[in-house]
Amino acid sequence: MPAISKILIANRGEIALRVLRACKELGIASVAVHSTADADAMHVRLADESVCIGPPSSRDSYLNIHQIVAACEITGADAVHPGYGFLSENSKFADILEAHGITFIGPTADHIRLMGDKITAKETAKALGIPVVPGSVGEVKPENALEIAREIGFPVLIKATAGGGGRGMKLATNESEVEEAVAAARQEAAAAFGNDAVYMEKYLGKPRHIEIQVFGDGEGNAIHLGERDCSLQRRHQKVWEEANSPALTQEQRMKIGEICADAMRKMKYRGAGTIEFLYENGEFYFIEMNTRLQVEHPVTEAITGIDLVYEQIRVASGAGLSVTQDDVVFRGHAIECRINAEDPRTFTPSPGTITHYHAPGGLGVRVDSGVYAGYKIPPYYDSLIGKLIVHGRTREECMMRLRRVLDEFVIDGIKTTLPLFQDLINNPDITSGNYDIHWLEHYLANSAK
Repeated sequence: MPAISKILIANRGEIALRVLRACKELGIASVAVHSTADADAMHVRLADESVCIGPPSSRDSYLNIHQIVAACEITGADAVHPGYGFLSENSKFADILEAHGITFIGPTADHIRLMGDKITAKETAKALGIPVVPGSVGEVKPENALEIAREIGFPVLIKATAGGGGRGMKLATNESEVEEAVAAARQEAAAAFGNDAVYMEKYLGKPRHIEIQVFGDGEGNAIHLGERDCSLQRRHQKVWEEANSPALTQEQRMKIGEICADAMRKMKYRGAGTIEFLYENGEFYFIEMNTRLQVEHPVTEAITGIDLVYEQIRVASGAGLSVTQDDVVFRGHAIECRINAEDPRTFTPSPGTITHYHAPGGLGVRVDSGVYAGYKIPPYYDSLIGKLIVHGRTREECMMRLRRVLDEFVIDGIKTTLPLFQDLINNPDITSGNYDIHWLEHYLANSAK
């Protein structure tokens, strides 16, 4: 592999530690950047070098492009891994790094821009042969919204073109709700993303959220690494992910996987990407593409044995993919639980000091986390503090193992979502795989009564 001599990790928490570990295995020097609030973070302690890039606010630290580029110049880092979130899908950041001769470990800025706008992404996907949700062509304005909704058929979903995480998303079940839903979506989108443009799609009743992991070398070669089922969500935020999906057959996963891989070949896509779908009644409907590593990438690593961060670094270095599609073999089943520092009933953030910490272990168990006993969780960032990943030869074995390790996991001093997963693992709908994207919201609402 052509050498990347030093990688600056432009992120924090468990994903920064994940990238750091890949760097160490590859013998590549690492640089951790951190805010003043993260001075004691584990990735900062373990990196070869560290640079403080600002105060606690993300805007003044992890989103401060000038400070990150300066940190590269100070340390001599010749590549940047953005992780997920923060600047990972910022085309301006990728452009600036390229202008400074620094390798961005991710797609081209053009591809980030192309797939970052939901309208353009949908049009691109359709042109590449990817099935899409019936919906508007281009931006929806207040003056044409009702006409478009009638053409699509109710119910309809209004979504921010620059959206994510469920923000700028409103449902209209009939004609009388369209005007208010569009206005609310535009207002929320403007506040969250600085862009009030929205589009409209057919609302599916009980779909599953299925996503396909793809990888390209930027030269026209691309593969898929199967699917992940991310249907257990709260407020459009994923809570539990598994691979393979209990809803798909081998024929279905290989067919949709090849459609996605072929699209990436046509695009000459570079690096890791995830194509997300709603799946209902045997049909797939494209919703978006994430041009970065996903939070839930470990379940794909578990069933394929392929290190996705290694592949990212390899492709960015110009060495291409280490595997072909024929090399990809799916083995067993994997489940990931996102452990958040939140009250498991109200989901109120619970920052504070961890007094006791014990991570579970054993065959097929992985914990991605940067916390430790005595670590103080800052209140300024996302509440995700760790990911529990369990792998088994079958889904049944995986569930048995998950039930055991959830009882073994200890995080004291703060509230976490561990009790939620202890409830879910014993629910018959979960054990049978009979759930959709609305299931968890209904479950939580009924539990609160």
